Amino acid sequence: MNKAKRAAIIAGNWKMNMTPSAAKEAVAKTAELVKDADCGVVLCVPFVDIAVAAEAAKGTNVKIGAQNVHFKESGAYTGECSAAMLLEVGAEYVIIGHSERRQYFGETDETVNLRTKAALAAGLKVILCLGEVLEERQAGITAEIVSMQTKLDLAGISAEDLKNVIIAYEPVWAIGTGLTATPEQAEEVCAIIRSVVAGLYGQAAADAMTIQYGGSMNDGNAKELLSKENVDGGLIGGASLVPEKFAVIVSAAR
Repeated sequence: MNKAKRAAIIAGNWKMNMTPSAAKEAVAKTAELVKDADCGVVLCVPFVDIAVAAEAAKGTNVKIGAQNVHFKESGAYTGECSAAMLLEVGAEYVIIGHSERRQYFGETDETVNLRTKAALAAGLKVILCLGEVLEERQAGITAEIVSMQTKLDLAGISAEDLKNVIIAYEPVWAIGTGLTATPEQAEEVCAIIRSVVAGLYGQAAADAMTIQYGGSMNDGNAKELLSKENVDGGLIGGASLVPEKFAVIVSAAR
């Protein structure tokens, strides 16, 4: 990481885990364990947990985020939540474009772009996920895929709004599989993403952007992954559900 140029941020993605009562306890415990962190700390929780998580995190260095947002302000979109709704219950961040949303719920680069614009317009900070599937890596087209996703997902987003975007590189083949990109693979792709951002917005904007790695980072491999120049943090899945493990990852971001 290069903290002289950009912020290091460790974000947890609880996915569909934790009832509100469990969330309250987990946030409080996590906040106590990471109170001395010198990086940003975010927990992205299910919709029903946001309010109680935000209350539990009040007065601490832990920020709360959501895991998705709709691109309309209101309307006949059963099961969805708008950016204004998320803000009012205490969310500051939102994950957009996670591979599970793309795989199971039909998210495309077009809808990811729309959701990103809506979130930024409302004042949320965005953790924008992108990455290749196994077949694309095996075909040797990882660079082309992540470059295309970066350009499509950021289309029409201003340089000013870009300051509130974090990109999380998540190789889809390493999400929940136990497989992890090597530190060298993570560094290579994060550097590619940064170069694409530089082409779109200039080198200064690219140097200032936080780019996380998000494929099965855990308390055992975080230190090595985070030692790389272009890996500015992590989007943590399973390990974020265990405060003690998550705290080890946060410590590795020093």
